[in-house]
Amino acid sequence: MRVKDKIVLVTGGSLGIGKAACIRLAQEGAKIIITDVLDKQGKQLADDLKKQGFFAAFYHMDVSNERQVRNVFNDVQKKIGPVTVLVNNAGISGVDKPTHLVSEKEWDALMNVNVKGVFFCTKYAIPHMLKAGSGSIINLSSIYGLIGAPDVPPYHASKGAVRLMSKTDAMLYAKNNIRVNSIHPGYILTPMVENVLKAGGGDFEEAKKNVGALHPLGHMGEPDDIAYGIVYLASDESKFVTGSELVIDGGYTAR
Repeated sequence: MRVKDKIVLVTGGSLGIGKAACIRLAQEGAKIIITDVLDKQGKQLADDLKKQGFFAAFYHMDVSNERQVRNVFNDVQKKIGPVTVLVNNAGISGVDKPTHLVSEKEWDALMNVNVKGVFFCTKYAIPHMLKAGSGSIINLSSIYGLIGAPDVPPYHASKGAVRLMSKTDAMLYAKNNIRVNSIHPGYILTPMVENVLKAGGGDFEEAKKNVGALHPLGHMGEPDDIAYGIVYLASDESKFVTGSELVIDGGYTAR
């Protein structure tokens, strides 16, 4: 019961890391608010958690739509209580093109979700956390928010932005007992990463093996590897942790 009775909102909570986080947080006593644009998967997860005796609710929410974000946070406040833990997990990989070939539309489509989405959710979570007197915001960045690589420029730019947004908000709201941290996963076997690997056109198992070999531990991570880190940052065990980067990458960035 490490997060007992905390109201936790997870964006992109229907699949991958978001789904794993919802399950682990529920098991540790949190009231889980699953948000996503994937309604079928999100509702199914909420139903599954409720059948196991956990508190869970699903809301359709496009993080790039300010009105939707505002309405969801206000409805949760009214019906359940103030969100005191926010997991900004929703994200897309975007196009894999050299910078000079990326269109404005392609750039904006990714930034609207990966950066503006974090901004909107943080913007509307903070007032509820201020009223509650505390809060924890957990932003999913990436190893590519720490180091560079010669591919997917918009994605890497977005994850760098998320890292610095986390540090800024950590300093702005520390006096209000609101903590803000970023998590930096290595390659995790999620539907998004699977799609990226399959898009290469080669053998999927071979691609998975090759990507795994980039990590000193010799393999890719699993969603639970990140979910346990999220539980830690959501809990009071991390009460002295803010403005930090939790790197969970199998040693990728240690090279």
